[in-house]
Amino acid sequence: MASRSWLPGDLAVAVRALQAQRVKCAERRAWPACRVLAGEEEYMESAPSRTAVFAAVSRGLFRLETASPWVLDDVLALVLVGPVWQQLRDQFDPLFPGPVRREARAAVCTRSRYAEDRLAAGAFTQYVILGAGLDSFAWRRPDLLGSLTVFEVDHPASQAWKLERVRELGLPLSDSQVFVPVDFEAGPVQDVLGPAGFDWAQPAMFCWTGVAPYLTAQAIESTLRSIAAAAPGSEVVFSYRAEDCALDDAGTEYARIYTPIAASVGEPLQPGWPVSEIERLISRCGLTVVDHPARADLQQRYFAGRTDGLRPYTFETLVAARVA
Repeated sequence: MASRSWLPGDLAVAVRALQAQRVKCAERRAWPACRVLAGEEEYMESAPSRTAVFAAVSRGLFRLETASPWVLDDVLALVLVGPVWQQLRDQFDPLFPGPVRREARAAVCTRSRYAEDRLAAGAFTQYVILGAGLDSFAWRRPDLLGSLTVFEVDHPASQAWKLERVRELGLPLSDSQVFVPVDFEAGPVQDVLGPAGFDWAQPAMFCWTGVAPYLTAQAIESTLRSIAAAAPGSEVVFSYRAEDCALDDAGTEYARIYTPIAASVGEPLQPGWPVSEIERLISRCGLTVVDHPARADLQQRYFAGRTDGLRPYTFETLVAARVA
């Protein structure tokens, strides 16, 4: 007798389709769809992070499907992904109820906006985007780029693919953009930033969103300790997975649906964190929490006055910490 999947209906079908896609991609080896959706080991060395692509699609679709004003106006997100964004939308959108999908996309945009607001409000000379994925900050925010050196830190395969895509699109690169390949699970970020030109004596803002939910506690602690070695006044904004008991109905539904999807593309989610535990970890690493907004705080800051009830989901929580 065939074994029964615990995944309900369409979700089980989609996950099986992802797994089948790996076999098809191994046969065809064709971009764009295969290299994004394939999960086999050989493609980890030549393809972008699938979850980074999902995040970029979310940022782009948020702009297409949501009435302005947008919390983040990322006009390049879908352009960087390429035509495969339509396939990803058609494959995954039906799996998520409309309200869950809208809150998830709002959250992905909110975390970037939150980090960039703190960057603009501070006196930083360096901006480090950890797990940069298909982030388009360097092209979206020329108003901030002039006074900054931007370090994009990411997995070598994801970064190489992004740079190839940038060249294909003819997007300009400047001397203020530095690309730093790293495996967050293999060693401390500190080991690669210095040789890339990062100045540990100058204040920096670190943006580390959408990455920690996939990392072990050891890797998170290692990265936070590296950040704590930066100059006094430096900050980090990062997002972490909230513990299950802190999720509302939409957050719980998102976790139920997205968890097997992430696992199926080889980027499994790690357990969530209680607020008190993540704050203790931050303190133990030598940083001081300066802002730890709840969902209601973010809704008031970025979505007040909207008539459509839009708000970010509770699946991820944002926190800002400073080097004393």
